[in-house]
Amino acid sequence: MEHVERQDIDRRLVAHTLRLVDLVDYQDGAVVSRTIVEKETGTVTLFAFDDGQGLSEHTTPYDALVHLIDGEAEIVISGKTFRLKDGEMILMPANEPHALNAIGKFKMILTMIKS
Repeated sequence: MEHVERQDIDRRLVAHTLRLVDLVDYQDGAVVSRTIVEKETGTVTLFAFDDGQGLSEHTTPYDALVHLIDGEAEIVISGKTFRLKDGEMILMPANEPHALNAIGKFKMILTMIKS
């Protein structure tokens, strides 16, 4: 991915109608991310997971909202498994262990609220 100055990112994204699924591309054998909003109070990040990719179990000190925008994913929160399809969302509570796994390719928006 080419390096883009923060000012350029803002100019391209602010006050434009965009399709979220088009802002991050799949890459073979990888998880790709693109930060859309980064503030002290929280972040909005797009992810594209290739088939078989995932994030191992971890915790965060903040609530995290996952919204699938393409494909299907398995999300495990505190040992309970959820299967999400595009258009569905789930809230992962702060300090609860969670993991994500691709069921085929999928894209998601992750919104973390810090305050």
